[in-house]
Amino acid sequence: MALQAGIAAVIAWLLSHELIGNPSPVFAPLAAVGTLAVSVGQRVRRIVELVVGVALGVLVGDALLSFIGTGPWQLGLIVVMSILAAFALSSRAAVVIQTASTAVLITTLSPHAPNVEQYRFVDALLGGGVALATAILLPVNPLRVVRRAAGPALGTLVEQLTETAEALCERDIERAIRARDRLRGNQEELRVLREAVAGAREVTRLSPLSWRHRHGVLSHYARTAEPVERAMGSSGTLIRRAVTVIEDNEPVPAAMIDAVLALAQAVRILRDEFAARREPHDARAKALQAVQHAGAAYGDDIGFSGTVVLAQIRTTASDLLVASGLSQAEANSQVRRAFGRLPDPSQQARQRGTTGNGVGPPRLTPDASARRL
Repeated sequence: MALQAGIAAVIAWLLSHELIGNPSPVFAPLAAVGTLAVSVGQRVRRIVELVVGVALGVLVGDALLSFIGTGPWQLGLIVVMSILAAFALSSRAAVVIQTASTAVLITTLSPHAPNVEQYRFVDALLGGGVALATAILLPVNPLRVVRRAAGPALGTLVEQLTETAEALCERDIERAIRARDRLRGNQEELRVLREAVAGAREVTRLSPLSWRHRHGVLSHYARTAEPVERAMGSSGTLIRRAVTVIEDNEPVPAAMIDAVLALAQAVRILRDEFAARREPHDARAKALQAVQHAGAAYGDDIGFSGTVVLAQIRTTASDLLVASGLSQAEANSQVRRAFGRLPDPSQQARQRGTTGNGVGPPRLTPDASARRL
């Protein structure tokens, strides 16, 4: 990224100074560096926003100057009108900011530097074009970008599932709450992952040097982002219900703890196999092992929230299998087989009646809670 920005700045300055005769080519390198500085995956849009904002600022500023002249109150009015015009055209912050800043430049510099608006507009095109050409000819490695972004998101999930399993084992409510709150705060990591996938797609679409990554591992990463995000959501529900299990003093069978731990290990293995570019066979096996533990725990004496924890283990495992490359139908099928046959509710009720347990809390089957199972 640093090398890209340095090369783009030099080329933009030279082209503006030598090609169009700009005596002070400041905005061309600024536009080039500013375009490259935004998240990978947004550069084409950034160039469009930059050019649109400059054009609108030049149009509004130049038009109003010819009627109201220059001065402090004229500057304020031109900025207000430029922002209103930008909002009427686009609500994107980049367009609005670029329009307003260009209007300020036109209003303050035009009387002292003739044709500044012409240089400003051409430099915007020039700098953006240089940035795009640099990104195409000297692309970042799209796989490295995605792997770097996926690591923190999956790492957070591993840590909080492990914390939850240990909290259930020790009945440590504070520890479970911390895990819940930490997973709730992972939106930034998910945003980075989504942007990385979008950026990788942009690079492989534009740069011939990266066309070889269009299919295979990169396309797999692109499909992975959504199920990983769903796994985060399912795990969040799992952890919230684990907090309730501890609060309500519900039974916590050893198989439930083993299931949550195996789920955490499945995420860790998936992350490592992705990083090593290996087919995630081990991650799939570990996810299904978590489901097997959940099936064993379901036959034990557990409470209402405990059944929801087991349901979310099934759902999260299904999401991980989809992230590993399986279809949703195949993932669901394997999860059902691993979980085993669900007990018949009427038979359970008769058994509770004969053992003197009474009616007891209702049992929520995993199929009732898991939206994809």
